[in-house]
Amino acid sequence: MGLYEKIVNREEKISLVGLGYVGMPIAVAFAKKVDVIGFDVIKQKIELYQKGLDPTKEVGNEVIKNTTVEFTSDEASLREAKFHIVAVPTPINDDHTPDLIPLESASRTLGKNLTKGSIVVFESTVYPGVTEDICVPILEKESGLECGIDFKVGYSPERINPGDKVHRLETIIKVVAGQDEETLDTVAKVYELVVEAGVHKADSIKVAEAAKVIENSQRDINIAFMNELSIIFNKMGIDTKAVLEAAGTKWNFLNFSPGLVGGHCIGVDPYYLTYKAEQIGYHSQIILSGRKINDDMGKYIAESTIKKMIKVNKQINGAKVAIFGITFKENTPDVRNTKVVDVIKELEEYGVEVKVVDPIAEKEDLWREYRINPCKVEDIKEIDAVIFAVPHDEFKAIRLEDVKMMFDPMGYANSEAMDEVAATSERNIALDRKDCVLMDLKGVFNRKEAEDAGFAYWRL
Repeated sequence: MGLYEKIVNREEKISLVGLGYVGMPIAVAFAKKVDVIGFDVIKQKIELYQKGLDPTKEVGNEVIKNTTVEFTSDEASLREAKFHIVAVPTPINDDHTPDLIPLESASRTLGKNLTKGSIVVFESTVYPGVTEDICVPILEKESGLECGIDFKVGYSPERINPGDKVHRLETIIKVVAGQDEETLDTVAKVYELVVEAGVHKADSIKVAEAAKVIENSQRDINIAFMNELSIIFNKMGIDTKAVLEAAGTKWNFLNFSPGLVGGHCIGVDPYYLTYKAEQIGYHSQIILSGRKINDDMGKYIAESTIKKMIKVNKQINGAKVAIFGITFKENTPDVRNTKVVDVIKELEEYGVEVKVVDPIAEKEDLWREYRINPCKVEDIKEIDAVIFAVPHDEFKAIRLEDVKMMFDPMGYANSEAMDEVAATSERNIALDRKDCVLMDLKGVFNRKEAEDAGFAYWRL
């Protein structure tokens, strides 16, 4: 009987090493079919899962409460599993070189608890060669076992899109690879237990690693092109969104839009590929050019905000700006590598006081990584500009008149109360203001309505 059959018959277990936005949904999905051990070194995270709480908001508290995943921070529990999936972050250093410390650490931990006959599948995004050249030697050293004889390795790049309730693990074709045909067959069968869309068997582990890293590099380049267009069209006084809507009527026009590119994937993965390219003697031109454009967008948005404020005669030093949304994308609490922070830092360089509103951002991570404490929307008042940076669903109920009241000394909290009263002179004075700067990065509001309402309006 092979490993796959033993897993299906619950004679062997699957382990997930790393229970973040990627690993946790995978663990939960597999637990519907087989026995799963969910391991993470962060004890506080494990304690939340054990209480039935989902800090990632990827599957929800109810699902976590009812899952059969054995959540643990005890690495010795890994010895009970024979099929291991490693899904830990692969960030970059300040100099844009790959930070493989989390992956190396996970490999060491797993190696210490690896048993004969195991298969280890890595999901972390890496440049081609990392699995076999870096992870395997660590596994061998820590376990005392020999790869290819005592244990096997595979690679299956994660494709989960945080915050996306449509494109999930089950509905996205899974790329799988193994060091030999037997391993590939087992890895494919195991993932087919949960991936309804099926699997694609890559020719090799390096092919699968390369496939993943170029997926996000391609998106990064396309978004960079949109950002460059936005800069050009803003200088020409042309509305970028209107241009894209017109161009989008052609059947083969690619649907990308300008914006801040952060997070743990698109804003990071291209640097893994260019790092490896440099090692083999090739200096990237297109990929790094796109990265530079996207990395500079925070500064560009901050400068555009300052220019708009100057045009309506705002005093810059000491001005107050409210930023709505600080996560790296909408409808997810993930603040890793968020580029909204670049906007904040640049504004603060001008002496601007920045207030952040984000009801779904992970507050502990926000404080630990950036020393930022978000405030409530009710606390926003007497500001000089507002930036809608991340279009969370929670913000969609905010109206233009609500935004106007944020510039008033009474603030947004007074907006609903004033709605209940007949139009008063106090409310009319607030709504008639013409010095309200609205930076609507993703075009949440209607441009004409905003300008008709007297806003100094700007969007990418």
